[in-house]
Amino acid sequence: MACTFIARFRIRADKEADFLALVPRIEAISRDEPETLAYKFYRLDEPGMFAVLESFTSADGDIAHQRNPLNVALIDDILACMEGTYTREYLHDL
Repeated sequence: MACTFIARFRIRADKEADFLALVPRIEAISRDEPETLAYKFYRLDEPGMFAVLESFTSADGDIAHQRNPLNVALIDDILACMEGTYTREYLHDL
């Protein structure tokens, strides 16, 4: 069963340019991951707020994405841009 969620988070104002430079890199890598169905960042209405829609073939696909050697440093760099943490909202197939 697919594992799909939206993660919402705030980016620190002084780190927004750094974050925006990282986004296309991790989106490009994710397109080549066999278990990744969708991986796309969005800017939300509230200033400083962003979201990423992530969908994987399974929960194992999410883990594989996080452990992908090409992603590990990028994910750490993205987390360093955040103010606080993120929240995940899971989407379930009908």
